[in-house]
Amino acid sequence: MSDLAALLDEIAERARRQPERGRVASYIPELAGVDPARFAMSVATADGQVHSTGDADVPFSIQSISKVFALALALGRLGDQLWDRVGREPSGFAFNSILQLEHEKGVPRNPFINAGALVVTDAVLGRHPPREYLGELLRFVRAAAGDDAIHINESVARSELATGHINVALAHYLLAHGNLTNAPELVLGAYFHQCAIEMTTAQLARAGRFLIGAEGMPRLVSPERVRRINALMMTCGHYDASGDFAFRTGLPGKSGVGGGILVIAPGRAAIAVWSPGLTDQGNSKLGTEAVERLAKATGWSVFG
Repeated sequence: MSDLAALLDEIAERARRQPERGRVASYIPELAGVDPARFAMSVATADGQVHSTGDADVPFSIQSISKVFALALALGRLGDQLWDRVGREPSGFAFNSILQLEHEKGVPRNPFINAGALVVTDAVLGRHPPREYLGELLRFVRAAAGDDAIHINESVARSELATGHINVALAHYLLAHGNLTNAPELVLGAYFHQCAIEMTTAQLARAGRFLIGAEGMPRLVSPERVRRINALMMTCGHYDASGDFAFRTGLPGKSGVGGGILVIAPGRAAIAVWSPGLTDQGNSKLGTEAVERLAKATGWSVFG
C-alpha cells in the first residue's frame, strides 16, 4: 500500500511544521527531558504489512497504553468478575482524580483511569510477586508484537516511584475501601514498572494487532473480549477527552503521558503514533491530530 506510506509521510511532514506541540510530562523527571520535536507513526495492517514514518525506530515510554495489555490479562484471568471492582463508564474527570474515587466509594469509574488501572494490576497480581506479573505482562506484549526485544526502562520506573505521590494516595484510598488485596507498595511497584515499558511505534502497532479482529492476527484473547476492550478504548481511552477523540477520529484509542497513542481500526489496522507534547488532558496533541488526518484520508471509522 504505497499510498498509505505516502500518506504517513505527508502527516509527519505536517506535524513537523506545527509550531504548537503541547507540553511534555515534566512531572515525571525521566520524561521531562524528552525532545518535544520527536514524531513517529506506524500502521500495522491486517494483511501483515507495517508502514512507518518519522522516528519510528526510537523507543518511548508507553505509560498508560500498558493498561490495555493489563486489562487483556485481567479479563483472561478473572473474566466478568473484574467488573465487581471497577466500572465501565467514562470518567469526565482527570486521569488521576481522587475526587471521583471518593464520591464513588473506592470503585473506579473505568480500568483506564489511574485508580482503575491500580485495581486491574492488583487483580492480575493476585498473591504472586510483582516480578511474576511483570514477566507475564512482558511475555504477552512480546507475543502480541512478535518481538522479544521489548523491555521495561528501569530508570523511568524509578522516576515514577520517586514522584508518583498521587498514585500512592489513590492506592491507599482503594485499600481503605477494601478494593485492594495486596499491599499498596507491591501494587504501585508493579504498576509503575508496567507503565515504564518502552516501545517504538512500529513495535506498538504490531502489538495492537490482537485487537484488529481480522484473520491472521494474533489470537491472544477471545473475539468477545476484543470487542469489549475496543469499546472501552473508544469511550474511556482518552480520559476526559475521550468523547472529543471519538468525535474527531471515529476509532478506539488509548493514550499515554509519554506521548504515545495506540489506535485500532477494527478489521483493518493497528495504529501507533508518538509525539511527546501533551494537551491539558494528558493526551498527545500532534498525535491526536495525526490520527484524525489518517482516519479522514482513509475513511477508517467504526461508524462506516
